Amino acid sequence: MVDFRSVEANLRESFRVLARGSPSGEVREFSGLSIASAGVSFQMFNAAFLSSPVASEPELERRVAEANAHFGARGLEWSWWICDDWLAPPMRRRASRLLKKYDLNEAVELPGMSAEELLPPFRRLPEMEVRRVADEGTRAAFCQIGALCFNVPPPWFREVFDNLAVWRDFAGFVGYVDGTPVSTAATVVAAGVAGVYNVATIPGQQRRGYGECVMRRALEAARAEHGVARSILQSTPQGLRLYQRMGYRTVTKVSVYSS
Repeated sequence: MVDFRSVEANLRESFRVLARGSPSGEVREFSGLSIASAGVSFQMFNAAFLSSPVASEPELERRVAEANAHFGARGLEWSWWICDDWLAPPMRRRASRLLKKYDLNEAVELPGMSAEELLPPFRRLPEMEVRRVADEGTRAAFCQIGALCFNVPPPWFREVFDNLAVWRDFAGFVGYVDGTPVSTAATVVAAGVAGVYNVATIPGQQRRGYGECVMRRALEAARAEHGVARSILQSTPQGLRLYQRMGYRTVTKVSVYSS
């Protein structure tokens, strides 16, 4: 239960950081429901979360209806991020059907993973320059790589991340090879752990260790600045084996639904 709560609490805080950094952002807490909305075009960053257990279908529907009303009043497309451990087992099977009533369809399932300490690299990592996102150039590189790798229109990605206020609590890093930005990673420290986000490497430069290198540097910075060694992340299917080799184990599942 400790692992699960650290994963979901850090994930929610990462969205709060982005919402607080957006000029049109909004963070709201209701009974059993958290809203962290950047108020942007990309619905994945207008997000709702459970914040307490759900035992019955009527209780889940109340929370979904409340979130739907919140975003509907603002004319925003939105997404629902569910850490499955909040749901009683019978509810996990029925949640998808209920969410479809609100035009929310499952986009992806992400293993929620945790590591007390990273294992040493299982291969020699490449030489590369890693810069912290701290100026216009590094922000632009972070946005360029993220938009490309996550298949998001560049203006949508910049709308979220090209804001100075975001980078007070969202620590981003860009890896460069021969002066060209090729990879990113970011961390948010909350709930006693460093959450890892936005791990990406541009096509043509993947499977060379660049993403792992930038990620390890980001976690080294989190440990040096905050004294936090334990880390969490949500893995894509492509990254699962790498993260397992780095010492992560799956402790929960995050299901993402979007309008």
